[in-house]
Amino acid sequence: METTFYGLPLIHEPGRVFTPRPTTELLVAETLELDPRRVADVGTGSGAIAVAIASHAPNAEVWATDVCAEAVRVARANVERYGLGERVHVFQADLLDGVPGGLDLVVANLPYLPDSEHVPEYDDEPAAAVYAPGDGLAHYRRLLAAAQTSLRPEGRLVIQYRGRVLEAGSGELSALRQRLESPAWVAS
Repeated sequence: METTFYGLPLIHEPGRVFTPRPTTELLVAETLELDPRRVADVGTGSGAIAVAIASHAPNAEVWATDVCAEAVRVARANVERYGLGERVHVFQADLLDGVPGGLDLVVANLPYLPDSEHVPEYDDEPAAAVYAPGDGLAHYRRLLAAAQTSLRPEGRLVIQYRGRVLEAGSGELSALRQRLESPAWVAS
């Protein structure tokens, strides 16, 4: 099956890999404005973000990780489809494990809905790609800690959370965590 993301037809397997959404195209647009050279796409899923970045930023090298073997297989197929294998490295890993340091950018659209919450809109998506333990921020807390050591001093983190794109410099990650954990933010 195919889906289109950021103007690119991509291989997609509904129910096995999260379906790329138009709201995530804003994440790619923000990323491309930063003109990154060394990028990590964490929780790559179908590889939509990694392929879109590499297709539109010919000088970018991208490391795309996912904990799900099926997602890695689909992402690799999409990378091969566009002949990006020289610049996009897809592998099964947790967050930034195995990704070289000195990154210009870490980009992620990780599961963030609390596992106690049920959103019918996502019933056809893999639960592990939508829901996260506890308050839903477990993956992002771990990512912010990992990004602290993986980003260059001038590096940036760009994430999607509750439909919004959030960006922080390597020195602003603690403030971003506080913002994410703020009850006022979650309610807004």
